[in-house]
Amino acid sequence: MSAAEKPPLMLYLAAPRGFCAGVDRAIKIVELALKAYGPPVYVRHEIVHNKYVVDGLRRQGAVFVDELDEIPETDQPVIFSAHGVPKSVPESAAARNMLYIDATCPLVSKVHKEAQIHRKRAREILLIGHKGHPEVIGTMGQLPQGAVTLIETVDDAETIQPKEPENLAWITQTTLSVDDTREIVKVLQRRFPSVVGPHKEDICYATTNRQEAVKAIAPKSDAVFVVGAPNSSNSQRLREVAERSGARSAHLVQRASDIDWQQIEGVRTVGLTAGASAPEVLVDEVIDAFRSRFDVTVQLERTVDEDVVFTLPRALREKVNQLDAAG
Repeated sequence: MSAAEKPPLMLYLAAPRGFCAGVDRAIKIVELALKAYGPPVYVRHEIVHNKYVVDGLRRQGAVFVDELDEIPETDQPVIFSAHGVPKSVPESAAARNMLYIDATCPLVSKVHKEAQIHRKRAREILLIGHKGHPEVIGTMGQLPQGAVTLIETVDDAETIQPKEPENLAWITQTTLSVDDTREIVKVLQRRFPSVVGPHKEDICYATTNRQEAVKAIAPKSDAVFVVGAPNSSNSQRLREVAERSGARSAHLVQRASDIDWQQIEGVRTVGLTAGASAPEVLVDEVIDAFRSRFDVTVQLERTVDEDVVFTLPRALREKVNQLDAAG
């Protein structure tokens, strides 16, 4: 089909989108560990929630496991994913004399520290998040069982009966809907006026920025596509935000081959973004797929610039530097 025969399409490309600093750091940790120690390098759980990324690291020699007991006796390192782990995991690794590297996002580690501070101050802790998500399991696992109560919805916030209503604190998962979380917090503050919140927002800068960017493109888009994994919380929230912000339809796709072209027949405007664990190569792939069917005009819609960078673990950096210096 020639360009003249293709129907026109305006594609609004959200910015910022894709990799955040925590994801970028976690992937680099695996890559540097492979360089420093050689394969195999073991990784507990998906390092980030993206099949393309995980498969790429697997080809380089990363071995992904669900639990530490799947790892044989070895001197090779094991890496903990960006989502964070319960305290019992590094304790188990240390008991087995494992060399472990923690790739937990520093913004998740911040929430862990908040939980520990509230515990020291004898506060009852409410965690706003999604049951079963690795980050929630990791955060709740920083403290003894029963020390943290999970709040998933506004209804939960309306009905919870804390043991000490005058001595409460709330923390959140970092990848939630900003708007949903705000509504839950409003209920908690109305019911428990003395409840203590974070000094600085727990929902991470990248989640907030990507949701704001989607809000900018959704009202003018017949359809919004979010490149991301089904088990990626921040990607699922982007799809929900797009729907609520005026897009006629919103779709989560892992890559271009997932697009159902019949679903979007007749569209003239499309919004495109990517979750924080989705690489830009998959965004390019989706754009190319649209170009093969439409005469595409791409318009970048930037709401904010990001310049956040997290440092890599010092011991790993030093080992790689020594190897580079040696040869």
